[in-house]
Amino acid sequence: MSLISAEKEILAVNGGTSVRKTLLPYGRQAIDECDIQAVVDVLRSDWLTTGPKVREFEEAFAEWVGSKYAISFSSGTAALHGAAFAAGLKAGDEAITSPLTFAATANCILYQGATPVFADVSRDTLNIDPAECARRITPRTKAILPVDYAGHPADLKAISELADSQDLIVIEDACHALGAEYRGRKVGSISHMTVFSFHPVKHLTTGEGGMVTTDNPQFAETLRRFRNHGISSEARDRQSTGQWYYEMTLLGFNYRLTDIACALGTQQLQKLESNLERRREIAARYNAEFANMSGVLTPQVLDGIRPAWHLYPLRLQLERLSAGREEIFRALRAENIGVNVHYIPVHLHPYYRDRFGYGEGAFPVAEKAYERLISLPMFHGMRDEDVEDVVRAVKKVIKAFCF
Repeated sequence: MSLISAEKEILAVNGGTSVRKTLLPYGRQAIDECDIQAVVDVLRSDWLTTGPKVREFEEAFAEWVGSKYAISFSSGTAALHGAAFAAGLKAGDEAITSPLTFAATANCILYQGATPVFADVSRDTLNIDPAECARRITPRTKAILPVDYAGHPADLKAISELADSQDLIVIEDACHALGAEYRGRKVGSISHMTVFSFHPVKHLTTGEGGMVTTDNPQFAETLRRFRNHGISSEARDRQSTGQWYYEMTLLGFNYRLTDIACALGTQQLQKLESNLERRREIAARYNAEFANMSGVLTPQVLDGIRPAWHLYPLRLQLERLSAGREEIFRALRAENIGVNVHYIPVHLHPYYRDRFGYGEGAFPVAEKAYERLISLPMFHGMRDEDVEDVVRAVKKVIKAFCF
């Protein structure tokens, strides 16, 4: 039986009754008593930061994704900055990345004095198009930063082959993709460096936090020093050996993640498999309800891929609708469905327009997608009733505007 009647319902934005009484956010953290206790235990310990929980979290994380090293940072943005530094980006260099991402992916290139060069995305997954990357390589190019948009890995094989042929470093922005799998391998074990975020809307949270995984020992050592002011040793190691002497060997930052955060992350890591499974259940439900519905396109998943489903981005078929994305966004919000938009293409932000002279039409695939994208609520704490509310609201709103 359909979740809505054959007749069009009056939308809440037009005075009708909303599907929900309270707002369902597009994402949020899930914290239980075990998480709280893990944090309390650290608060009662001798180390609140630079202590044993940092290494414990890093080692457990590296084992989970299948990398040799994992280096924690105070945020995903800090982790991106660290990876750009470890890759040796500097003034005069270029690095290629996607325009359809959060600004931090491109900003980390600027932090190093290098120039971000955008390459348009593929129409299917909205991940960076390897052919477009190849067209933008110059003698100044030093790195490629693919983004695993919404949790679907980029075309990592093609990107890796391209990078190897040009002696480039791949910094994979997997802030959406913890737990995703690419051709049987977990994201985090494939690229030269892979960056993760532990923001509250992600698959596990440390409040704020990030991680870089790598198999390269030189990258790992540089990352550790960079997050700690460029200092060659850490406070806990010096205390355990009874030493005081240290040296600053490079210009770093204070990007350390605390023991408090790492205790939470270690505890959350134990629930990651179940969190991922729940997100996949929700995505399957959305796919079943929306795959054949006029007015929307569901996300495409390529063969050999298991997405992590950080986001569930619908694309509106505007040619079949009497309203634009903004009107549909407002209508769904009025139904108390906390939809969002991911993302305004980076090159269209005022800073990038003013500094680099970008304008509309520079990356048409990304720009067309942006005009049609709307992210539905997707987080592992959603109840079945929440999912049904989203389904009902989307059907109600799209039906109201569909030709």
